[in-house]
Amino acid sequence: MEEKEIINRVASSPIVTIDLEDYYHQGERVKYDIAQHLFQGLILKEKDFRAFVKDHDWSVYEGKNIALFCSEDAIVPTWAYMLLTTRFAPHANKVVHGGLDVLEYALYKDALAKIDLKELENRPVVIKGCGDLPVPESAFVEIIALLQPVVKSLMYGEACSSVPLWKVPKVVSL
Repeated sequence: MEEKEIINRVASSPIVTIDLEDYYHQGERVKYDIAQHLFQGLILKEKDFRAFVKDHDWSVYEGKNIALFCSEDAIVPTWAYMLLTTRFAPHANKVVHGGLDVLEYALYKDALAKIDLKELENRPVVIKGCGDLPVPESAFVEIIALLQPVVKSLMYGEACSSVPLWKVPKVVSL
């Protein structure tokens, strides 16, 4: 009896699998709370704050990703965040205003923007689901927004067992 060759139909299909973990930025995430510079947790003393900014060693943030925020219910002038950013920027990989969720979104947005969409034109795409790294839901939303205008179909999961999300509508000719 002749043995039949086993064909891996998933491997030979035109389906492209995108694993968002491949776009995870490995750099350290740092939450920088401007509240540490507030006088009595209420106000920012400009003279003291500027002295800190001038004298601080900003090189300790080399290559790091910074989420800049204020944990206190205080009015922090916009220029204070801007001033800190001018010092972080030459050293940090990324600086955002907001929490770690905003930082993750910004890191993914930057990484996903580098995808060559021409390679995915009119192709079925599976966005891989489960993994080991913390991929935020915002990254899944972002990848759909990027891909939907160019791909043939979008699925979620694994190529062998995916959940259909969207297909190019069939054009009905008269």
